[in-house]
Amino acid sequence: MAIPPERPKLRRRRRNLFHTSEEDLFNAQLTPVTPQTEAQAYRLAFADGDFLTREELRPVRLQLELLKPEIYLQEHGITSTVVVFGGARIPAPGAEPGGKNAAQRKSLAEKAHFYEEARKFSELVSHASKKLDCKEFVITSGGGPGVMEAANLGAQNAGAVSIGLNIVLPHEQKPNDYVTPELCFNFHYFAIRKMHFLMRAKALVAFPGGYGTMDELFETLTLIQTRKIKPLPVILFCDEFWSKAVNFDFLAAEGVIAPEDKDLFYCVETAEQAWEIISEFYYNSRQE
Repeated sequence: MAIPPERPKLRRRRRNLFHTSEEDLFNAQLTPVTPQTEAQAYRLAFADGDFLTREELRPVRLQLELLKPEIYLQEHGITSTVVVFGGARIPAPGAEPGGKNAAQRKSLAEKAHFYEEARKFSELVSHASKKLDCKEFVITSGGGPGVMEAANLGAQNAGAVSIGLNIVLPHEQKPNDYVTPELCFNFHYFAIRKMHFLMRAKALVAFPGGYGTMDELFETLTLIQTRKIKPLPVILFCDEFWSKAVNFDFLAAEGVIAPEDKDLFYCVETAEQAWEIISEFYYNSRQE
């Protein structure tokens, strides 16, 4: 004899005479098996994965990816974040670096101190966040390895929550072990993930990294430059790396950016310097 499904606990009290979606999902499982009820057309639309993944449903999926993290973050009362970007390939001190050849492995091993600096920075921020009941300045990363892992580890070491915004990729990308499980999200759409990085951001901190780090950095700088978002501290760790990776002086000299656009970000070498910039930025803002 088949075991009947357990009636779900409702998340909210019914406010009218109509059944809730949870009740109807439960009741649908009690339907007798017939050729009609077994057909895909009979499935409840919101419970039909095959239907929801159709190309025509892309607008609905975009909305769902925007709504799900937003609702969860609201339920946890999180009002602001500090976003940490950086290379997924940067190893923890003492860990075996990746890389395609000996030169890359040597270079990545030399960057292991950025893992430690990201951890230290996140600890500093998270201690401040704890004083605010982990509602403000909540560390947020891409949820993966390398600098992202260090950021979430620092928050955990401080006894604070942290957010991970993962994305489905054909390689790597399982969540690192230090993201708060209830705040670990997974995305299909890069565009919606990017929105969530910035929707609550009070600062963006970029450690040395590759295309992904560059992508998020320049999108943020562009939004500030074009005044699509309010100014916020954008902090780059390691002036030597960034001055080689991007020649901002050359861009200004060529006239493709304004000279003042070089003032949209700060360069620092230590976690303490980065947190001091963020603290002063918001302290001075409150005084104005």
